[in-house]
Amino acid sequence: MIKTDILIIGAGPTGLFTVFEAGLLKLKCHLIDALPQPGGQCAEIYPKKPIYDIPGFPEVLAGDLVDNLMKQIESFEPGFTLGERADTIEKLDDGTFIVTTNRGTKHHAPIVAIAGGLGSFEPRKPPIPNIADYEDKGVAYIIRDPEVYRDKRVVIAGGGDSALDWTIFLADVASEITLIHRRNEFRGALDSVEKVAELKKLGKVNLITDAEVKGIHGEGHVTGVTVKHKTEGEILKETDHFIPLFGLSPKLGPIGDWGLDIEKNAIKVDNTLDYQTNIPGIYAIGDVNTYPGKLKLILCGFHEATLMCQSAYKRIFPDKKYVMKYTTVSGIDGFDGSRKEAKKAVVKAIV
Repeated sequence: MIKTDILIIGAGPTGLFTVFEAGLLKLKCHLIDALPQPGGQCAEIYPKKPIYDIPGFPEVLAGDLVDNLMKQIESFEPGFTLGERADTIEKLDDGTFIVTTNRGTKHHAPIVAIAGGLGSFEPRKPPIPNIADYEDKGVAYIIRDPEVYRDKRVVIAGGGDSALDWTIFLADVASEITLIHRRNEFRGALDSVEKVAELKKLGKVNLITDAEVKGIHGEGHVTGVTVKHKTEGEILKETDHFIPLFGLSPKLGPIGDWGLDIEKNAIKVDNTLDYQTNIPGIYAIGDVNTYPGKLKLILCGFHEATLMCQSAYKRIFPDKKYVMKYTTVSGIDGFDGSRKEAKKAVVKAIV
């Protein structure tokens, strides 16, 4: 049983920033996310997409924003349950909650903050009739451990950042890597496209465009795929692994069955105070919630997380009075101590 003060469902930017705001209040956080790494859409779908509405950053890449948020919360030592989906919730007699994942991991907390972005992400699967038969038997939609593909033949399908980035990475891991895309043009970052083109010239990557994977073969495990080329017809490509990376489709998932008020696939909250749901102790912040005037912006998620943490503190410690102090005055426990000591040393030297 994992115990924490605030259990955060979703490790995207809003969920990560919640750790910071909670940390200022000396509240510990643990995050659950179905994706294998923190960052949500910013890390999984468009890590190299520029974002322009983060205060203080005229432009920041989505992946860099995640890296900065992770660095910002490092001193607060949050826990993570990654690659698992929050499945069920049970409210105990004392008002606390137990949340269990699809893999049976149990979490206990007095506060649950749902920061799941647009919901849990389900992979977009290509329309191959027998693909389900090979899932976890050579077919994967998310790469969790690159070492699985060490010295193996791998076929990746897709034309976005994820497909390009993993092709580049696995070029030095797999014995053979092939990237298949139905068009000649890619949707990913230009520098990634250029890297793949260079790897092709060096003979480290097989690149097949104007083509789609239409069939999978093998007895009990993938041994090959059928590729339909626009001009060359059908090609049988031998491989040990087939990884279609066509992005993720957001769904509210099991959270929709938790008894929360839902409106158009979003969780209704009270935005007049603290973004609490109809169930006391459960909050919803970021893109997953809805209220009059809602804007689906990372900036708004940060604001909602801040107010939510203040409310959570009062709920956990009803008899304590918290006096808010600016971080420029109070500092940040964990990494600001060294700065304070340095400041004292300077003052002492001047005196």
